[in-house]
Amino acid sequence: MTEIEQTDVLPETGTGVMIVDHGSRRQESNEMLLKAAAAFKATSGYTIVEPAHMEIAEPTIFDAFERCVAQGATRVVVFPYFLSPGKHWKHDIPALVAEAAVKHPGVQWLVTAPIGLHPQMQQIIADRISSCLAAATGGAVSACDVCDDAQACQLRP
Repeated sequence: MTEIEQTDVLPETGTGVMIVDHGSRRQESNEMLLKAAAAFKATSGYTIVEPAHMEIAEPTIFDAFERCVAQGATRVVVFPYFLSPGKHWKHDIPALVAEAAVKHPGVQWLVTAPIGLHPQMQQIIADRISSCLAAATGGAVSACDVCDDAQACQLRP
């Protein structure tokens, strides 16, 4: 049994998941969160999954909380799509979720830890380095999911 299998919790009926990033003025960055939430929904078993931006862009945390409840969530788990814990994780996101939850007194909510030093991060870092080096040296057929233009993944003098 792998470490993931040991810690997997089956999705429960009535549990909604919000995946929250900071929000950006760059539309491409905001669209990446939408893709991440859609991919998580397609692979996780959770039927209620909503993206949200903490600020700057829509959908907001308030919007996503409302959408979760409208789909039947009686519990909302908020995953900060951040690498490190910080002010947004510790203060800002919980405050915004608490504000959104006021309209729904029977709905429980939880803000999870960010990605942090999750054991799989080392493999993700190694995979990204390998992929970008392959693209930069002509060993990759195409660029990765992030580097979609000709300027990306170039070795520079």
